[in-house]
Amino acid sequence: MNDSEFLARRFESHRTHLRAVAYRMLGSATEADDAVQEAWFRLSRSDTRQVDNLGGWLTTVVGRVCLDMLRSRKSRAEEPLEPFETTARVAGVLADADPEQDAVLADSVGVALLVVLETLTPAERLAFVLHDLFAVPYEEVGDIVGRSPVAARQLASRARRRVQGAEVHDADLVRQREVVDAFLAAAREGDFDALVEVLDPDVVARTEVGVTTGASAVAKGASSFKHFAHVARPAMVDGRTGLAVFLGEHLDRALAFTFVRDRIAVIDIVTDPERVAGLDISLVD
Repeated sequence: MNDSEFLARRFESHRTHLRAVAYRMLGSATEADDAVQEAWFRLSRSDTRQVDNLGGWLTTVVGRVCLDMLRSRKSRAEEPLEPFETTARVAGVLADADPEQDAVLADSVGVALLVVLETLTPAERLAFVLHDLFAVPYEEVGDIVGRSPVAARQLASRARRRVQGAEVHDADLVRQREVVDAFLAAAREGDFDALVEVLDPDVVARTEVGVTTGASAVAKGASSFKHFAHVARPAMVDGRTGLAVFLGEHLDRALAFTFVRDRIAVIDIVTDPERVAGLDISLVD
């Protein structure tokens, strides 16, 4: 195998992830394919021998490409959302788009979330998608948008407030509670398969000490949550559907969930005592 074939294989191993990032950024399957194709072109023209984390490097490249596309779209005042297209416009090592995979991708993101994301500026959207949905550090987000990590954090925070502040109907809250109840029941039983059922395939679980991604890995971690699950109570955590874990009368930790199409897409787990003390917790009967 020559060097170009080896590089192509390495790129292909990241293609599904890159396409998921691009689709959440752009809301268009066709544009997502274009962004991934451009990432391949940039990779093929770059010397990446010193790159330790190729996946992270490619995610950054796709982020920059998508940011440019969003800014261009805004300058043309075009409607960003389009009917979901399954015709690939890719070349080289990029495989043809799979209509079934396209449908799964569209369903996992959800039109409602995409509509809310369209209300954000390009920089806010990039910060929210990369950090909140794909756990990219603020330092890397800042590099992409040309701002400091603190400014990147502020961008994501503004975006998060707008996303969380979007109108949520009572029926949505009821459904979210049902999903959390199913998550809690599965965690109490240590039921791996049931946990996977309520998790988005690209779910991200975040704590102060690290990030876990993917339904399988998060389900394994949640299975070990069994002890805490038995003392967890449904709650609103800073305005989000979540769980509060009490040890006796002491609030030990809290979990806040973000949902995409009736599945858990992000789990924020807060255990630091100072952060826990600053949370707005409202128990739900």
